[in-house]
Amino acid sequence: MTRITVAKGDGIGPEIMDATLAILKAAGAALEIDEIEVGEKVYLSGNPAGISPESWDVIRRNKIFLKAPITTPQGGGYKSLNVTTRKFLGLYANVRPCKSLHPFVATKHPEMDLVIVRENEEDLYAGIEHQQTDEVVQCLKLISRPGCEKIIRYAFEYAKQQNRKKVTCFTKDNIMKQTDGLFHQVFNEIALEYPEIENEHWIIDIGAAKMADTPEAFDVIVMPNLYGDILSDVGAQIAGSVGLAGSANIGEECSMFEAIHGSAPRRAGQNLANPSGLLQGAVMMLNHIGQSAVAEKIQNAWLKTLEDGIHTYDIFKEGSSVEKVGTREFAEAVIARLGSKPALLKPVDYAERPPLNLPKYTRKAPQPKELLGVDVFVHWRGEHAEDLAQRLQLLEQNGVSLQMITNRGIKVWPEGFKETFCTDHWRCRFHAPSGTVLNPAVIPQLLEKALALELEVVKTENLYAFNGKPAFSLGQGQ
Repeated sequence: MTRITVAKGDGIGPEIMDATLAILKAAGAALEIDEIEVGEKVYLSGNPAGISPESWDVIRRNKIFLKAPITTPQGGGYKSLNVTTRKFLGLYANVRPCKSLHPFVATKHPEMDLVIVRENEEDLYAGIEHQQTDEVVQCLKLISRPGCEKIIRYAFEYAKQQNRKKVTCFTKDNIMKQTDGLFHQVFNEIALEYPEIENEHWIIDIGAAKMADTPEAFDVIVMPNLYGDILSDVGAQIAGSVGLAGSANIGEECSMFEAIHGSAPRRAGQNLANPSGLLQGAVMMLNHIGQSAVAEKIQNAWLKTLEDGIHTYDIFKEGSSVEKVGTREFAEAVIARLGSKPALLKPVDYAERPPLNLPKYTRKAPQPKELLGVDVFVHWRGEHAEDLAQRLQLLEQNGVSLQMITNRGIKVWPEGFKETFCTDHWRCRFHAPSGTVLNPAVIPQLLEKALALELEVVKTENLYAFNGKPAFSLGQGQ
C-alpha cells in the first residue's frame, strides 16, 4: 500500500480527478490517499503561493503527488504553483510520452512514438526578471552544469531502461554559446558513456520543424526547460490531442504526476472533459511506485476503450468514433474493459525493468578563475554611442579601458552603424590590459566615477576566464 497526496485542482480538475481515482480503485491500485486543496481558492483566500504550509508537509511526507490542473489568477503577483512545486521539491525531470493512437484518434503521424525529457527547474523559468530602463526589461537564462548533467543522464538512463535506441538533444547553441552551449557540451560528454544508444544534436528551430513534420525520426528528445515545455505540447497535439497526454515530474526524493493541459474553466462542471491526460499521469505514477501490473491493466483497458470508439467530445469524429460520452461515462467504459486488451493498438507490457541508475551529482573541483573586465550597463537616453563613449572614457584608470559599447547585444561603438536602432539600455565593456588580471577594487572605483559624472549604472556583470578561456559573450559584430 502506497500513501499518495492528491489535489483535485480547479476548473475541470475535480471531474477528471474523480474519474481517474474511480479507475484506479476499480483496477485494484493499492493506494491510501491524503487530499489537499491547492490552486485558485487558496490564492484568492489571500495566500499568494496557492498552497498552505500544511499541504507542503503532506506532499513532502508522502513523496508522491497526483495533481489535477489548477488556475493561477491573473494579476496580483501570483506565482505559478506548478513551477514552484517543481523547484521546491527538486523535480528536475519532466517526462512526456507522445504516441500516436492511429487510426482511432486522428493524426497525420501514425508511426509517432517519442518521449520528450524536459529539464524542469532552471533556464528562463528561473523567473528572474527586471525592468532596468524605461525601454528594456530582462529575463535571466540560468543553465547549470548540475542541471544539465542530471537531466541528460536521466534521458539516457530512461532510454536504456525502456529499450529505446536513440537520444536527441535540442539546443540553440549557435546563438547562446554559453548557456545552450553548456547543455550541448554536457550532452556530448554523457553520450560517450552510452555507446549502445545512438545520439544526435539538432538546433532547436530546425529540430522542431523536423519533429513536427517527421516525428517518427525521433525516439527520446532531451532539451532545456522552455524548449521542452513548448515542444511537448506540440508533440502531444500532433500525436492526437493535448488532452490525451500525461507527464511525470521526477526528483531524487519526490515525484509529481499530472496532465499536461490546463484547467479549462469554460468546460468545468459540464461532464465534458477528457480524463485521459490525468489518467496517463496516474499510469506513470503506478509504474514509478512499483504497481506496474495495475498500470498495465489500466493502460490496456484505456487503449481498448479508445479502440472501441468510446470518445469524449474533444476526439470524437463522425464516421470513425462510435459513441460520444462524458467524463464519468468514459471512466465507466474504461472500468468495464479492465482485464481486456486492444486488438489493433499494441497492448502494453510493463514487465519489471531494472531501476534507473541515477547517481547523485558530484561537484567537480573548481577551475582556475580570472577576472578580465566588467560590463557596466547604463541607462542613458542619448542617441549616439559616440557621445556616450566620450563620457565613459573618463572612467578609465589603471590601464582599464572602454573596449566596446553594445545595445541589445549588437556592437554600436567603435565602428557602429548609424542604421542600428538603439534603446536606452547600453552595455559598456571595460577590460584590463591584454594578459593581465583585473583587480576587483577597480570596479567600485569605476562606479564611483560614474556616479560623479551622473551616469546611471543599472547593473554590472563581471567578465571571467575559466581555465584561461574567456567565459562571456562578445557583442554581435565583434
